[in-house]
Amino acid sequence: MPIKLPSNLPAYSVLGREGVQVMDEDAAARQDIRPLRIGLLNLMPKKIQTENQFARLIGATPLQIELSLIRMSEHRTRNTAAEHMEAFYRPFEEVAASGEKLDGLIITGAPIEHMAFNDVTYWDELTRVFDWTQTHVHSTFGVCWGGMAMINHFHGVRKHLLEAKAFGCYRHMNLAPESPYLRGFSDDCTIPVSRWTEMRKAEIEAAEGLKILLDSDEVGPALVEDPGHRALYVFNHFEYDSFTLKQEYDRDIAEGTPVTVPVNYYPGDDPAKQPQNRWRSHAHLLYGNWISEIYETTPYDIARIGQDRTDLRG
Repeated sequence: MPIKLPSNLPAYSVLGREGVQVMDEDAAARQDIRPLRIGLLNLMPKKIQTENQFARLIGATPLQIELSLIRMSEHRTRNTAAEHMEAFYRPFEEVAASGEKLDGLIITGAPIEHMAFNDVTYWDELTRVFDWTQTHVHSTFGVCWGGMAMINHFHGVRKHLLEAKAFGCYRHMNLAPESPYLRGFSDDCTIPVSRWTEMRKAEIEAAEGLKILLDSDEVGPALVEDPGHRALYVFNHFEYDSFTLKQEYDRDIAEGTPVTVPVNYYPGDDPAKQPQNRWRSHAHLLYGNWISEIYETTPYDIARIGQDRTDLRG
């Protein structure tokens, strides 16, 4: 089954050209099934690029997905046209006031790692989002800074500033091959990393109810399961396109930001060469497994979400 998107959303044509099945509202209305309702709380400055990346992954499953784009209510982006935001995004406060529920919610990262959580201008509203997920979302996926913010809010795990940016493609070990979220994963996998902060393994393990699924000797934990809050936290970027790290590297060089060549990304670590994508298959596996777990465990009557506190399997 395809992903349902507005036909004038840029991701509709981008994914269609890539062979990902997409359908518009009219076609979706003729389907005699309940689609999974997945929200994307997009905190990234380049909204359209991020929409494409996540829609590509969740749209590759055999289930019908209805994607809802959500933004923070008061924060205004300066990197995406106001017309796009007005046409496709709803503020969180509007979503919350409507009483609607979601089968899944992805909360993206944001380029504000150096700031303390409490100093983020929309932190109070974001914590309301986190609490709202416990009664209105069946499963939440926090990504990079979004995942760090969630695990801090629910468990008090701190983020630590790195001496140098963790930047490149790093090998991660599969610590939980029995996990349904890692179904089909190899014993290790390569994941793009781009962050100035980390969350430490010992502090995650000391927090009650958390389970590290993917870990790296070089850059620390990558994927953490939180069954008690029906959440996954990933600190790295499975969703990145082949050239996303290159774009970040070129931007940092142009701005004079001290940064090294992303490791294990270009052949021979030579930026003059074409970068290699060695994470795409595992990215599809992870998000496909997440969608499958939602499909198998979410109530058919979407109104029951939040009423049954049974944890996800795992």
